[in-house]
Amino acid sequence: MNHSNLNLENIEAIIFDLGGVILNLDYNLTINRFKELGGERFDELYTQANQDHIFDQYETGALSSIDFILYLKKFLPNSVTNQEIIDAWNEMLLDLPVERLRLLENLRNKFKLYLFSNTNEIHFESFSKSFEEKYAKKALLDDFFIQTYFSHKVGLRKPNIEAFSRVMEDHKLTASKVLFIDDSIQHIKGAEELGIQTFHLIDRCVTELFK
Repeated sequence: MNHSNLNLENIEAIIFDLGGVILNLDYNLTINRFKELGGERFDELYTQANQDHIFDQYETGALSSIDFILYLKKFLPNSVTNQEIIDAWNEMLLDLPVERLRLLENLRNKFKLYLFSNTNEIHFESFSKSFEEKYAKKALLDDFFIQTYFSHKVGLRKPNIEAFSRVMEDHKLTASKVLFIDDSIQHIKGAEELGIQTFHLIDRCVTELFK
């Protein structure tokens, strides 16, 4: 695992995480919003590194959005509406800086690029709509990657080895020639179990890595 310098020697493909790498996130905004709505225990249920099994089920598509909302309602006052829950859940989603798209555009001329994101239906619909409104394009991310993998669509989530294996097998990639960039240490460790080269992105922007 690399924490400081990016080594692209012998790298043929790069798998990017989305949230916290390409798309800016702030988990605390969602946690604080749920607390404002009366969900005092929400920070115990959901954090970046550790989350209740219900969130895992939702991120792998095993739970519908309405069932997910109904689950969250257990921890909130009866007066809280479905839309308030959706808005609070989306609060963590911030912006996607255009310079990161330019980076991807440059990198795809040199490397095979893939995306694997642990996400869910509500978040997917929200950031897809935001991308379309900002850049006037549908399926924006598909323009930059050979293939995009979203956990709720493929039924697999990081750090499970099966998630990384899916990308490797689909595209006949050699682990030692693949670089995986993610901001969550547990996902990094999962990739390393397959022999994938990794970079744990902390305390810096992804564009700085390739300068």
